[in-house]
Amino acid sequence: MKRFVATARGRVQRVGYRERVYNETFERNISGYVKNLDTGEVEIVAEGNEKDLRDFINAINIIQRPIAVKSFTVRWEEATGEYADFEIIRGDIQEETFERMDYAGNLLHSMDTKFDRMLDKQDQMLDKQDRMLEKQDQMLEKQDQMLEKQDQMLQLGRETKEEIAGLRNDTKKHLEDEFAEIRKELVSIKDALARAGIQV
Repeated sequence: MKRFVATARGRVQRVGYRERVYNETFERNISGYVKNLDTGEVEIVAEGNEKDLRDFINAINIIQRPIAVKSFTVRWEEATGEYADFEIIRGDIQEETFERMDYAGNLLHSMDTKFDRMLDKQDQMLDKQDRMLEKQDQMLEKQDQMLEKQDQMLQLGRETKEEIAGLRNDTKKHLEDEFAEIRKELVSIKDALARAGIQV
């Protein structure tokens, strides 16, 4: 078991840093405390196995809005076993209330910024959707034009078929008339030959 005493300097008070430190102990077997100092710094005393403590240091030595740890000093010592768990040592009630209000203000600001980014992304998505719908309309218009041409071609096909059927009927009647004339002439020729005494 090891112990460290650390001092975090920077933007570490009134930004929820102590809660962040406290939360980082949940997955680790660490005991000790975190508290604000009158100097504007935050003191962390932690005991546990060395790996957990080093991972803990990495997790709390951060710059992540609204927290900005500018320097982080660590002094290693032997563990005393005096802490049963990890706690936040609170200060004067008025000071704690102001800190909570400041932290809430920072959270609201952060949420407002994220909300603005979400609205921007939503606008971008709606623009893309509008462009897609416009392209879809263009495709539907082209499809309508193609269907219209297809209808025209079908109409032309029907008219052509009707013309061919009419032509066939006309041709058939004409050929029948022609063959009837040829038959008459053949009969006349045959009769004339028979009268002339020529048998066919």
